[in-house]
Amino acid sequence: MHFLPDRGHGRSLLSEVTPQALYEGRREWLRLMASGVAGAALASWASREALAQSADKARLAAVKSRLPGAQVMDKPTRYEDATRYNNFYEFGTDKAEPAQLAHTLKTRPWTVSIEGEVGKAGLYDIEDLMRFAPMEERLYRLRCVEGWSMVIPWIGYSLGDLIRKLEPTSKARYVEFVSLADKSQMPGLRSGVLDWPYVEGLRLDEAMHPLTLLSFGMYGELLPRQNGAPVRLVVPWKYGFKSAKSLVRIRFVEKQPVSSWTKAAQQEYGFFSNVNPQVDHPRWSQASERRIGEDGWFSKKRPTLMFNGYGDQVASLYSGMDLRKFF
Repeated sequence: MHFLPDRGHGRSLLSEVTPQALYEGRREWLRLMASGVAGAALASWASREALAQSADKARLAAVKSRLPGAQVMDKPTRYEDATRYNNFYEFGTDKAEPAQLAHTLKTRPWTVSIEGEVGKAGLYDIEDLMRFAPMEERLYRLRCVEGWSMVIPWIGYSLGDLIRKLEPTSKARYVEFVSLADKSQMPGLRSGVLDWPYVEGLRLDEAMHPLTLLSFGMYGELLPRQNGAPVRLVVPWKYGFKSAKSLVRIRFVEKQPVSSWTKAAQQEYGFFSNVNPQVDHPRWSQASERRIGEDGWFSKKRPTLMFNGYGDQVASLYSGMDLRKFF
């Protein structure tokens, strides 16, 4: 492992109906375009999307995880849906924009700065991070706070495997995750929808939980850029925005980090953000969800599961807590 001394490196809000409406509308628009209406414009759009995905299609070997909860029985979402319907505001607020625009993201060379209350702080190369532990494939549900969901086969290893090797100090109580913020690569940063860079955080015990995944791939391949390449967090029992993408910094801290969405709208997005069908968003219900690629616009929604269905594995983390207060 190459190790360098620490260098001190240091969304308009959407309703549940808007994303699906945009998605269905865009699919219809593409069908018309493909049939010959303004074909030149479609060719330009398709070439940008192909460019965004082509460089990421390198195989990534992994074994299927046997960890309890790591292999849900749900049908996996189609690759095309999972890579073309994305929230990655650094590339735009429209669900299709990340796939169109993320080809500008340079994923090599890439380093992640490990900082704060940790014994082995430093700047770690992405290739070294990928060798910290054996790669596993885990089929996780993904539940977005907007009311839609997917099922994705991620590739990576438990974040806790990395944390133990980094040797947090006794003062480390939280882990802060910071995403890349580079205007030359990310056109969405020109908007003021969030205070960049994107920041998320977990309690140390949440970060150490075996289901918390440091992901480098999906669908048997390296992560596509629009899905958070080259390395992202996946916390399956929390709403999707907790799983920060394109990580460049991991900090171990004493005080609870201020997450980007909490900073933007504290009354709507709490620090914990556990999937909870009994705690509604102020502007829509969280009791049900629409599975992208499976549930049509007029079909009945499926019930949302407490902790996104991972309660048997993670409920003990919140024993004695008022989950309506600590949402």
